[in-house]
Amino acid sequence: TEPPRTGRLALYLLGLRATCPPAEPPRALVTWLKYHLEEDWRGSRQHGHPLTSYYQYGLGVLALCVHRKRVREEVTRRLLAAQHHGRLGHGGSAVDTEAVVALAFTCLERRGLVGARLAAELRAAVLEVSRSMAEAQRPDGTIGNIYSTPWALQLFLARGVCHTEPAFARAVAALLENLDAFGTAATMAQVLPVLHGHSYLDIGSLPCGEEPGTRRAPAGRGGWWCHRGGGWVPISPCWLLADTLTPITIEPPTEAPGNKTVRLVVECAQPWCFELRLYDQQVSVPAAASLLDVLRAATTQEPRFMFETQDTPQGPYLTQVLGLEARQEKRNYWQLLTAPSTPLMMGVADYSPHDGETLILRLSEW
Repeated sequence: TEPPRTGRLALYLLGLRATCPPAEPPRALVTWLKYHLEEDWRGSRQHGHPLTSYYQYGLGVLALCVHRKRVREEVTRRLLAAQHHGRLGHGGSAVDTEAVVALAFTCLERRGLVGARLAAELRAAVLEVSRSMAEAQRPDGTIGNIYSTPWALQLFLARGVCHTEPAFARAVAALLENLDAFGTAATMAQVLPVLHGHSYLDIGSLPCGEEPGTRRAPAGRGGWWCHRGGGWVPISPCWLLADTLTPITIEPPTEAPGNKTVRLVVECAQPWCFELRLYDQQVSVPAAASLLDVLRAATTQEPRFMFETQDTPQGPYLTQVLGLEARQEKRNYWQLLTAPSTPLMMGVADYSPHDGETLILRLSEW
């Protein structure tokens, strides 16, 4: 049976609204997304979570809300219960999911698509998520990891606290230092709105058919104003992040000569594994090789080493190593570490280890 396409439909509807279409979205798309939200939840009867993920489920609710379409209260309460009970993931993926869910809650409450009692519960949940993200900020400024940071920033922007939340400025600085990490269409789509001071919630209020001009206030007015509909409208200073950006010229990377040797370790931290360390070998690869190249070289070097990946919009995702599969219903995943215990901030196709580095693939539980 083909899994629900909740996330894909949600992204399509968000993208469709962002292009300022001349009319409402095709009714069939909205109907299909509502259908997939219900089909997705069938997984909870067996596994306790959606068949896809809470991230995709929250994205579906957000997309419908941006189009001002109501969802059943039960659908919203499913997400609310998951947030209350800490079921929204691990590490960076938890930040992604919590932020998407909180954006959906914020949208539902502000659009008046829920009753007063539920709206109050959603506001409280969003405040809790926002506080936890600020408290979880790492010393380097990231929240979760570099890829989840844009989602956290979108939440701060949607709440309008970017000028009062100290974590916001530090996270933006981390993004600007690591823009080269956002090399796929999916990751760019998450970071570009933030760099221009927007969140996905703003898609629902785009001034379609106009070319708004943002500038300093006219004489006699303080702050920043936007010329829309024949008049001046005050805007939040959170929208002006783009004015701090400086264009840069990125030179294509040069091919590094020579080879490097990487130590590759595979560990299983599950109680049903007979031993912790399952594999430990030195792997020789070209100097510019990524972690994915290291894994491929290991299969050539030793036939018993096998791995599998799954294609995602963010790039390849490691799903199986040495026959051990990471499964969402079992709440486990392949954690990528550089020795002794530092989580990698990039995926297998993006991270390039240095010569002599030890990389650990650890089957862990979240």
